[in-house]
Amino acid sequence: MKVIGLLGGMSWESTAEYYRIVNERVRERLGGLHSAHCVLYSVDFAEIEELQAGGRWDEAGVRLAAATQALRAAGADFLVLCTNTMHKVADRLTGLPLLHLGDATAAAVKEAGLGTIGLLGTAFTMEQDFYTGRLAAHGLDVLVPDEADRAQVHRIIYEELVVGEVRDESRKVYRDVIDRLVERGAQGVVLGCTEIELLVGQDDSPVPVFPTTRLHAELAVDHALGLADLPEPGKSQG
Repeated sequence: MKVIGLLGGMSWESTAEYYRIVNERVRERLGGLHSAHCVLYSVDFAEIEELQAGGRWDEAGVRLAAATQALRAAGADFLVLCTNTMHKVADRLTGLPLLHLGDATAAAVKEAGLGTIGLLGTAFTMEQDFYTGRLAAHGLDVLVPDEADRAQVHRIIYEELVVGEVRDESRKVYRDVIDRLVERGAQGVVLGCTEIELLVGQDDSPVPVFPTTRLHAELAVDHALGLADLPEPGKSQG
């Protein structure tokens, strides 16, 4: 079994889900008392969020690059960056093979036979090309909410979900946003922020949802066990 390098803390609420899912997947695959070979580097999200808000992405990239080297030194065989938004600096994380979250998500969408998807995430993820472009490179048409809905989706992530607050009224907001994406033609919805899965799931959507945390973590285990290759950029598996 390869050693999975988890770079998390953005936020720790979702990173805890990564750790749980990774170990559940190993137990599912191998049975008995098996658990994952993994190492975790968890950053201080307050520091990363300050850099995000200030547009200081180069500094954030330097921080995460140093963390990547620490994971390599700790024995990690490949990198799992436990956040959608910080894949904006993914090209700066050298020294370990990267299981890119966008590629893992696109593989699942393509396997489901869908071509047009709605995307929920932070404003950075929904509005910038580093993520929508990654999905589009796999041949997917990506729809994002309108400006007002994007603001609501983003606010709920940063004011509630990253601090562990899960509110029924916010679930209703997300359901309504999903419905509007479906009305515009979304055949499925990508939960493109690792915290969103704390709030909504398949029961909240009339079309298939793609929970990026779970998809990412499960593919990481399959790769660690030699059951799946790292998907190539712009070339999803399945």
